[in-house]
Amino acid sequence: MVKRLISANFSELGQMNGAELKESIRASEGRVIASENVCVQPPADGELTNGELASAFGADLILLNLFDCFNPVILGLPGMSLSKAMNFWEHPEENQENPIAQLKELIGRPVGINLEPISLEADLMSERVGINQGRISSKETFQQADKLGVDFICLTGNPGTGVTNQQIGEAIKVAKDNFSGLIIAGKMHSSGVDEPVATKESVEIFAKAGADVLLLPAVGTVPGFTEQDMIEAVKIAKQNDLLTMSAIGTSQETSSRETIRQIAIQNKMCGVDIQHIGDAGAGGVAPVENIYEMSVAIRGMRHTINRMARSINR
Repeated sequence: MVKRLISANFSELGQMNGAELKESIRASEGRVIASENVCVQPPADGELTNGELASAFGADLILLNLFDCFNPVILGLPGMSLSKAMNFWEHPEENQENPIAQLKELIGRPVGINLEPISLEADLMSERVGINQGRISSKETFQQADKLGVDFICLTGNPGTGVTNQQIGEAIKVAKDNFSGLIIAGKMHSSGVDEPVATKESVEIFAKAGADVLLLPAVGTVPGFTEQDMIEAVKIAKQNDLLTMSAIGTSQETSSRETIRQIAIQNKMCGVDIQHIGDAGAGGVAPVENIYEMSVAIRGMRHTINRMARSINR
């Protein structure tokens, strides 16, 4: 039996494999928070990583956006200045560091990354945004993420990149063969593609492909995705032994505290296991007061203080 994530020490979390992390989240009964951070722009506090800021205000999981598996950089790490990062981007062969390991040492939290299963054939509603190969899901990026010690991968899409649900389903199969950590799959928003963000069919495809966690847009963030839609999706996920994560990926992470509390309680009532808060705030992280508000809303002051104050040396 594993210890529930909301009560676990770093020494315990650091020993968990993907399957154990999944059970640790399940045991936390809907009280886990994932904070998505941009890792390649100057962070909100120039002397700290966004992961440190989010962890200090109650986040349990840190999800890195725009992380390049072939040229791994996390700005804000000790010694990782913008000028050094720019040199790595220009001369990737010189980058021999493992920033994932460095970040985990600093924050004592599981760290994951986004990888994007893009479709070049998809009809987009907006201009396509090109991305580096190190951010695209592939056998090679999954293997490199595993080598770096990434704890979980989120197969999803940033705005305009052209990620489809069909491609996510295919990417899950490749991930299962090449990555040992937790696999999260789904769309937070359209990613520029004119298709429903989440359907019963896509949920079943992800489940059959072998995903561990189903990602769904949080109720109140995507037009037309209702509370009843979320409840039905959660039911299908549970029937297939999937956990669920509601995601605020539409910049509403920068909304008022009242909005964050409303979204948090509404999605907890729907039965999700993890609540994600996005990266649209200044410096590439949600306002830390909103991470805190989400934490207090879904698990109360006791567990919020516990996560904020627990030493990473335990």
